[in-house]
Amino acid sequence: MTLPTFQLRRNAFGRLVFQGADGQTHEGVLPVRAFPISQPGRGLSLVTADGHELLWIDQLSDLPADARALVEEELASREFMPEIRKLKSVSAFATPTVWKVETDRGETAFTLRGEEDIRRLNAQTLLIADNHGIFYLIRDLMSLDKHSRKLLDRFL
Repeated sequence: MTLPTFQLRRNAFGRLVFQGADGQTHEGVLPVRAFPISQPGRGLSLVTADGHELLWIDQLSDLPADARALVEEELASREFMPEIRKLKSVSAFATPTVWKVETDRGETAFTLRGEEDIRRLNAQTLLIADNHGIFYLIRDLMSLDKHSRKLLDRFL
């Protein structure tokens, strides 16, 4: 699919500015993924601050390199979802409990309030919310080591 002509840049305050082929300019544009976990590179919208869609992008790779870099920077600053690579320990098998984990962003510890804060997205993917509302992703249960799966099984 060919994208319509547009320009994307940052203003002096670091906010994204979108200018369409019609010459109309929109400041504070936000990229929003349609499927942030299952297909992060597909289905993306550029929307105004009040949520009106300016541009639909089928594939992130369809964007010109400079616009893609700006969109990826903006997404990285807005999206924070560490991916759990290993469960090191849990403080107890009754909630609330403190989990010590290794993520793609380093080691951390968080408190799990209850089993209901672990959501299964599909057979192999889990989304875990901590007591501060931060979400942690386990993309593939089978990629975890045996010790991690054993600890996790106590809560599923």
